[in-house]
Amino acid sequence: MTIDEARANDRYAHSDVAERSRREKAVALARYLWDRGIDSGDLGAMPAATRRKLARAADINPPSTDETWTVVAGLLDEKDAWAAGRPEEARPHRDEKILWVKPPVRPW
Repeated sequence: MTIDEARANDRYAHSDVAERSRREKAVALARYLWDRGIDSGDLGAMPAATRRKLARAADINPPSTDETWTVVAGLLDEKDAWAAGRPEEARPHRDEKILWVKPPVRPW
């Protein structure tokens, strides 16, 4: 990659088009995670490889930076705060959480 290509790429990363694209991807990922009962804490504890697999399972091209995942975590926090005072909402795929977030192993 040449210096000019790197500068062009950096300009795109901070453009309005990139912001909009990042937001759209983050909203789609947040919906997928919310339906499975995965919160921002679970997301933050996930290794990068698991997050990439999760994005692919959601039929979304995995984000190339952590910036998008940070937006996803923020959206999940907003949704949790919104849902806190309301009756429990049925999440259609909550049983799939175990595929992505492993519960701690209890000692004997």
